[in-house]
Order: sequence, then C-alpha cells, then structure tokens
Amino acid sequence: MTMTSGALGRGLEYALLGLLALLWGSSYLFLKVAVAEIPPISLIALRVSVAALLLYCVLIGSGQSLPRDRTTWYHLLVQSFFNSIGAWTILAWGQQYVDSGLASVLNSTSPIFVFLFTYFLTRHETLSSLKLFGALLGLAGVVLIVGTDALAGLGTHVAGQLAALLGAILYACAAIYGKRLSHVSATATATGAMIWAVVFLVPASLLVEQPWTLPMPSGKALAAAAILSIFCTAGALLIYFRLIQTLGSLGVASQAYLRAGVGVVLGMVFLGEQITLIIGVGLIAAILGVAAINAPQRAKKSA
Repeated sequence: MTMTSGALGRGLEYALLGLLALLWGSSYLFLKVAVAEIPPISLIALRVSVAALLLYCVLIGSGQSLPRDRTTWYHLLVQSFFNSIGAWTILAWGQQYVDSGLASVLNSTSPIFVFLFTYFLTRHETLSSLKLFGALLGLAGVVLIVGTDALAGLGTHVAGQLAALLGAILYACAAIYGKRLSHVSATATATGAMIWAVVFLVPASLLVEQPWTLPMPSGKALAAAAILSIFCTAGALLIYFRLIQTLGSLGVASQAYLRAGVGVVLGMVFLGEQITLIIGVGLIAAILGVAAINAPQRAKKSA
C-alpha cells in the first residue's frame, strides 16, 4: 500500500468515526421525540427488532450468513449485553434521576475506561502517553461543551450517577470485547448482536409495558422510531464493528467525545442556538483529543 492510499484509507476511517458520532449523537433527539409517546422498553424493543430485520436483509443481500458455532454466538450474546441490552437499560434508568448534562459527561468517560482496562488488564492494543493525553483532553472538552455547572450535581442521586457511569463502563467493555469477533464480518456481528437484543427485549416489553394496550403513536413518534432503528442503530452498528477492527477499541470509543459536539451543532441548526467561547474551546479540545487518540503509531526503527 502506498503512502497516499494509506492516508486515504485512514481518512475514510476518520470520516466513518465522525459519521458514527453523528448517528449516535443525534439519537438523543429522536429518542426524546419517540419516548414521549412510546414507553422506553417498547421503544428499545421496536428499535432492535427493526434493526435486526434490516441487518439480516443486508447480510443475505451481500451473500453472507450468520455464524453457526456456539462459541461465536456466546460472544455475540456478551457483546449484545455490553453494547445494547445492559447499557441501554441501565442508562435509561439512570437518566431518570440525573440531569442530562451530567449524564452526558459521565457517559462520555468510556474512552478513559478503555484506556485503563487495556493498560491494566487486556493489553490487547499498544497504548501511549499521547493516547492518554487525548483521552483526558477529550473528556475536558466534553465538560466545557456541556458546561461546568453540570458537575455541580455530583454526589446527589448517587445511584443514578453510578448507573450512567456503569453504562460508560459497559460501552468500554463492548469496544474491547468486540475484538474477540474479528473473525466475523461487521454485518454478521451487528446482526447477531441485534438478534440477541430482540430475544431479551421484546419479551420484556410485552411483560412490563403491554404495548398492545397503549394508544397508537403519532406519525411523528413513529418516524423518530424509524430513524432510530434504521440509521442510529442498524447503520451505526455496521460502522461501529468495522471501526473496532480498523481504529481499535480506544479509537472507536473516542466517538463519545464527538457526540457532545453533535448536540451543539444540532442545537445551532434546529434551535438557532449560539456557540459561546467556552463551548468553542470545548469543541476544539474534544476534536484534538480524538485526533490524539487516533494518531498513527510511529514504527520503531530497527537497530
């Protein structure tokens, strides 16, 4: 591979990282619209069901097939718990008791946990002081974007804050555990993980919320749920599992810092909000943090 083609390939992965941050960052907007009329568990169940069906169609259309061995399906179950079943449920519960700003900061700590788990436990990737600096700088950027006032709530509603933090830990575990599925294509991994999510979340919805007894949601709520399912789940997971293999666990986790910036941009576009100097500094810090995390490692010169 030439230097030019290598740079182009790296540029594509960075573009996909930005797109992933856009898809997951905008999901909060569509969630807010949909959950106003569709109960949370039923909404998540609908989200994963549509995503699983769509991903399966993509899988078959591309001439691929689902794994057949039990070991891989066990790994897919664990991955699904880390990435969706456990993380989404815990975060949904925790956000009932934590302000959205503080929840955003706590939920953006996953790159820090990826670094710590990798350094002390798994050692599956090469780490550097630059990557640690990037992880800390990116988190500082998120705090500035959300506002330092959001930290004033630390220490109150501890259970909710721990839930938001646990969600970030589960996302970190997902980014690391996903490396175990390197022998499976991104499409098959995404499909298998969503199938497991359907197996658990659809019965939970039927038992807890009995959605058939609820009034029919409006077209606006259904449209938001459809966007969540198609783009923010199915499309995002295809990108996510690809990036785990190309950018690595810490690299893909770094999109957590960009999600806060996505919220600011959406606020500008749809709500006419203005960017203050502090928010601007935060955006720059978050972008520089992500750049430091994903900076190519220099090859060591042989003696």
